[in-house]
Amino acid sequence: MSRSSGRAEQRSGVDTARSADGTRIAIDRYGEGPPLVLVLGAFCDRSTPSALAAMLAPDFTVFSYDRRGRGSSGDTAPYAVEREIEDLDAVVGVAGGSATVYGHSSGAVLALEAVARGLPFTRMVVYEPPYIVEGTRGRPAGLATRVSELISSGRRSEAAELFLGEGPGVPSEVLARMKAAPTWSQFEALAHTLPYDLAVCADQVVPADRLATIDAPTLTLSGGDSPQWARDGVEAVARAIPGSELRVLAGQTHGVADDVLAPVLGSFFLG
Repeated sequence: MSRSSGRAEQRSGVDTARSADGTRIAIDRYGEGPPLVLVLGAFCDRSTPSALAAMLAPDFTVFSYDRRGRGSSGDTAPYAVEREIEDLDAVVGVAGGSATVYGHSSGAVLALEAVARGLPFTRMVVYEPPYIVEGTRGRPAGLATRVSELISSGRRSEAAELFLGEGPGVPSEVLARMKAAPTWSQFEALAHTLPYDLAVCADQVVPADRLATIDAPTLTLSGGDSPQWARDGVEAVARAIPGSELRVLAGQTHGVADDVLAPVLGSFFLG
């Protein structure tokens, strides 16, 4: 999830990538400059970061895409995390063959797994990949199975609520307000892709051995008002990636504000 600070200006173009298995991946393109690919997490499609993309467009060509199963992208079965990595590789191909990459939440995990497998990222920023360090909180048991069962029985709203309550740990009173809001229908619409996010995050254990192979300059970010377990996970990622820079954005939560995030990305990527 992410928080948009407003509507974006007009896109500069729409692209299509073809993944290795033939799946169509829809991409929005903004601006002109060095390529920057945005990889977002649960309940997000390519329109979600439109305001962020508009803020970055004066300095970058920003590529925001629908992960498979979302928006206008295809959803070739069976699902596998490897197919999502191939999708991201196809998007980077459209961007010119290499790119800077920003990943948020499960999108941050996907970006980390992709670069660890050799995708050509020149620089990378990850915001709160939802890893859980042992002893900081419990890992939700069988969450992927339970969410999938609710989706299979058509209970999409319950699946979204279960995911939010046990995954990121959204408090019950906040969930109640979210469900009462008109935007809840968007959560229901993308609920069928929650098992994909859960598969990407696997057991939520920091894959320190894989992260240690990353040689792309990396900035790891967390919000100063995020739960301690989330900040601990980000710190563990920063320790595992050689030379990684760690930064905490004061006053921010998992839904980082675009106007706070954009200058941080611009500074790191242009630097």
